[in-house]
Amino acid sequence: MAGPVGRFLSVVVPVFNEQESLRPLCQEISDAFSRVDGLSYEIILVDDGSRDGSFEVMRALHEEDAEHVKAIRLRRNFGQTAALAAGFDAARGDIIIPIDADLQNDPQDIPHLIDKMDEGYDVVSGWRADRQDRYWSRRLPSILANGLISTITGVRLHDYGCTLKAYHRDVVKHMNLYGEQHRFLPALASWAGARVTEIPVNHRAREFGRSKYGIGRTLRVILDLITVKFLLSYSTKPMQVFGRWGFVSILLGVGAGLITTVDKLFAGLSVNRNGWTFICFFFLLGGLQLIGLGLLGEISVRTYYESQHKPVYTVRERLGKE
Repeated sequence: MAGPVGRFLSVVVPVFNEQESLRPLCQEISDAFSRVDGLSYEIILVDDGSRDGSFEVMRALHEEDAEHVKAIRLRRNFGQTAALAAGFDAARGDIIIPIDADLQNDPQDIPHLIDKMDEGYDVVSGWRADRQDRYWSRRLPSILANGLISTITGVRLHDYGCTLKAYHRDVVKHMNLYGEQHRFLPALASWAGARVTEIPVNHRAREFGRSKYGIGRTLRVILDLITVKFLLSYSTKPMQVFGRWGFVSILLGVGAGLITTVDKLFAGLSVNRNGWTFICFFFLLGGLQLIGLGLLGEISVRTYYESQHKPVYTVRERLGKE
């Protein structure tokens, strides 16, 4: 398989208690790149606070092949998003490819991701079409989560949870990741103007160790999804969301006030003994508070962009001199 001459790729591997799989993984990655002409590469192993012998294996792999294998050791377990962010920051490649350390992703799919990027895409996401996991505990929740994420973000992918993806360097270098937001990178990239697609990739049964995913992580993903939705839709215009609901709340309060007035005039019901009075004040005050939050959000957004000279746009291409 031929590739563009001079292209340099970075493979980022977050590691947490995966000492048995690291050596065969690095060998498979090297074998995958050996089939592609004109490519240089680096493998960045990020130890996310492992408690087994993972970092000792990483050290040995680096000493055996310092040209290709790099190792980063975090001070404690910060989570997969932080480990990926550390790898992205250290990456020097034109294309950055995250991959799981557990050997369930197949490195032989990396050349296919690169070929798809050559069609003009900025992000190519792996889709585990034939996923080798238990249906009820892993696959079904994943199907539901992917449908929810696709609906809320508007970027429709079959498999947001697949770590194996390919990103152009410019797409991820300007993103600050936290929480569980690594899985939302395609949506965040699309929001910034990137072209996103997906291809089916191989998925293998786990050979070593055990899964790090649980129901608690699902809750964190849902909470981060709410954050991402807000960032995608209203990060530069918070008044649009808070002001809208504030206006609705005020209208409900006015409606409750009208009912209170009608009850007083025509039914002789005392205002202070009418439940609609409390509903009126509740919605009126709530609406004013929401509008106030919107104004504070607008001030924060302006401070963020203006004080740090942050752009509110991204440029794909420039023609002519600056």
